[in-house]
Amino acid sequence: MPTRIRRALGIVVCLWLLGGIVLASAGLLTHAQPADVGVVLGNAVQRDGTPSPRLAARLDTALQCYQQSQCGLLFVSGGIDPSGTNEALAMRAYLVGHGVPPDKIVVDSTGGDTWSTARHASAFMRSRGLFSAVVVTQYFHLPRTTLALKRFGVRDVSGTYPRFWELRDIYSVAREVPAYFWYSIRPS
Repeated sequence: MPTRIRRALGIVVCLWLLGGIVLASAGLLTHAQPADVGVVLGNAVQRDGTPSPRLAARLDTALQCYQQSQCGLLFVSGGIDPSGTNEALAMRAYLVGHGVPPDKIVVDSTGGDTWSTARHASAFMRSRGLFSAVVVTQYFHLPRTTLALKRFGVRDVSGTYPRFWELRDIYSVAREVPAYFWYSIRPS
């Protein structure tokens, strides 16, 4: 392989690693502020309809946010998987089962990705005259989700994350680098 190509690849890899470190650090340093709405992003649901361990950790964090009066409403957002399992309804059931009143949970079953969740949450907030959000997702996902909400007009956004770690986080941090870049230039 020619030297110029090796150098270029080396620069790309270094920039990618640096970007991952910056995004992961930004997420880890994020702190929840009191907000009108807690925006909880979906994740896998098991075949029996219960949240995966990662999603349960997010929901426990959202539950804590609600119980500590850091948010008045919880906006749960997720997609419907190929088998027909509705992430958002599973999230709602989990939260109701843990004591959150059903009227304090807003269900978005069409939030199949972060961009859609941000669009739907911001539209809901505008329609209700709500201005602030606290995002509940994994630490590495907080910067991109915050950016997406801000791109859709939610100016007051903070975040929190569960203390839940998996080996898969390495891949997820690497994936966030191009995803964050895309969200920063993507037309809204």
